[in-house]
Amino acid sequence: MPDKILVVDDEMEIADLIEVYLNNENYTVFKFYNATDALNCINTTHLDLAILDIMLPDMSGFTLCQKIRENYTYPV
Repeated sequence: MPDKILVVDDEMEIADLIEVYLNNENYTVFKFYNATDALNCINTTHLDLAILDIMLPDMSGFTLCQKIRENYTYPV
């Protein structure tokens, strides 16, 4: 089963490009453009890695990372 990677970036072009590269390497990608939607995924999906942008529209990537660390230890 391929690893599951979360990508969170509000710049759609960047998120889309990261998704293409990761899909080409056979990873399963969960892509979101804001932290709120990403948090819903984090709480319902087993993930192996998170790639976060720092400046998101609804909260900073640092805050999102702190919320991830409350329950999970996968690499960010």
